[in-house]
Amino acid sequence: MATTSRRALRLLSLFGSRRVWPLRDLAARLGAGERTVRRDIETLRRLGYPITTVHGPGGGYRLGTGHTLPPLLFDHDQALAAAVALQTAPSTVFGLRDDAARALVTLEQAMPAALRESMKSLRLTALPNYWEFPAPPADPEALTTVGTAVRHHHVLVTETLRADGSRPGPGDDDFTPARRIEPHHLVVWAGRWYVVAHDLQDHRWRVHRVDRLRARPTGRPFTPRPFPDGDLAHFVMSSHDRGDVPAAWPCTGHARLTLPAGTVARWAPSGSVVEHLDSEHCRLTLGAWSWAGVAGILATFDTDLTDLHPPELAQACHRLASRLAAAATPTTDQP
Repeated sequence: MATTSRRALRLLSLFGSRRVWPLRDLAARLGAGERTVRRDIETLRRLGYPITTVHGPGGGYRLGTGHTLPPLLFDHDQALAAAVALQTAPSTVFGLRDDAARALVTLEQAMPAALRESMKSLRLTALPNYWEFPAPPADPEALTTVGTAVRHHHVLVTETLRADGSRPGPGDDDFTPARRIEPHHLVVWAGRWYVVAHDLQDHRWRVHRVDRLRARPTGRPFTPRPFPDGDLAHFVMSSHDRGDVPAAWPCTGHARLTLPAGTVARWAPSGSVVEHLDSEHCRLTLGAWSWAGVAGILATFDTDLTDLHPPELAQACHRLASRLAAAATPTTDQP
């Protein structure tokens, strides 16, 4: 009976997450046979849940129209997911820290004792990451504007902002005119929010940092296009011109690498900038807590480095090379 109750609870949560469920999909998600799922559905119906049968090719089962599930109907895995999400969201979205903390307390108070203990076991301690600086948390209003346009397939008019949030004027060197884009996907990577969009000016797929955009909804619908790259994650990570800017480090320098920009962009630490020079070369600007740290990160790319700047970075590379050469030289005074 306990197993049946847990499965029925999971079944209810599934009905709350999707409008129509084919029987085979329910069986696969519950890890049970189709006959068992039918019995569980009949059990829920006897308990008063209006689960209706939908006939036709796209049919299955759904919770009756106008009926809502009891509040806070979480299973164990959902409770853990909620605990993690509420504690990590403030690092990427501005202004949610106090609200997320209050929501976590509210959830814990409404949970059964066993689930409450599971959630408390996942109270996280945020530790500083000394090698990567995520972007400042995104503005909730900007995320809502872009996310709504992605969901409803509406064209956006966007303007590119500077790192400080200001908009360059027409006479500034970094000014770019407003562009119309078709936003297709919202992606989070390395603490940054990106939107993958089709640019209607040059008809290219591009990646934009959401916190570097001023987006204006148009309400104009578009027909979603097939994504040509096939691998959305690879496209975002290997796009060197996705709007990133150097993070504020004590030591920041750059070097010319004998590698394509897309390759370096995939592996460069967050808070760095990759510039395309030609098909075989790029310029990487990055920072660290020391010049030795910058030199060490550059060395991980295992390629030729030229045009190092500033001089402190070149000197740190010389010191690092000397230390590595000494470490690689066999000694003769060992027993």
